[in-house]
Amino acid sequence: MSKIISLSDVKENDEFKKLIDLSNNNLMVLGYTEHGLRHVGYVSKTTANILSTLGYDDRTVELGAIAGWIHDIGNAINRKHHGLTGSVLAYDILIRMGMAAGEAAKIIGAIGNHEEETGTPVNEIAAALILADKSDAHRSRVRRETADRKDIHDRVNLAIKKNYLAIDQNKKTIRLVIQMDETSATMEYLQIYLSRMVLSEKAAAYLGYWFELVINGNVINRRKPSPNVHPKAGETEVSEE
Repeated sequence: MSKIISLSDVKENDEFKKLIDLSNNNLMVLGYTEHGLRHVGYVSKTTANILSTLGYDDRTVELGAIAGWIHDIGNAINRKHHGLTGSVLAYDILIRMGMAAGEAAKIIGAIGNHEEETGTPVNEIAAALILADKSDAHRSRVRRETADRKDIHDRVNLAIKKNYLAIDQNKKTIRLVIQMDETSATMEYLQIYLSRMVLSEKAAAYLGYWFELVINGNVINRRKPSPNVHPKAGETEVSEE
């Protein structure tokens, strides 16, 4: 018989703990930025905040938080297609924990679709997860072990001194705002993140919103405003450290 599995249950699961730790260590060896508890915590909270702000029910919000917490565990196997391998790992563990198959399937659909190479927003959790994950670029992600390396990934992240994701229900926009210093440049950011921002546009569209990328006050992907705007609340920041 299935039971309600909470975010706390998932956080306390020893298998998930180990997979997150191994994933972060593997990516450190490969030279990637931080993918440990800081990153998964940010993605988990931000995914939940997006869904909550858009009015989804409490259980959907919690499933989003769970997906965010475990979205990168496939890196324990290999970086390439880690969303796909991670979804398979996650389903087995969640089912053994007692989660209902339908809920587990929604989570793994989100995990399996959060990467730009193979992903597409197939449900509301996947869309929110994509937006949360792709918004996490910041100097706090640069590892001390690689901080003096100054490759393009570290340069870009070191340059980002502030970023936030916000939802404007009046303008129907989901906006990623980034402030960069001269450590890097917009062009370098786009070298890494362009395909991720394209996926973010698709994710926002799935949720009925425009996605805007704003770097140092400039809208990089300016779009025509949606004609179906209904006056509601103003902009709400949803990303969390």
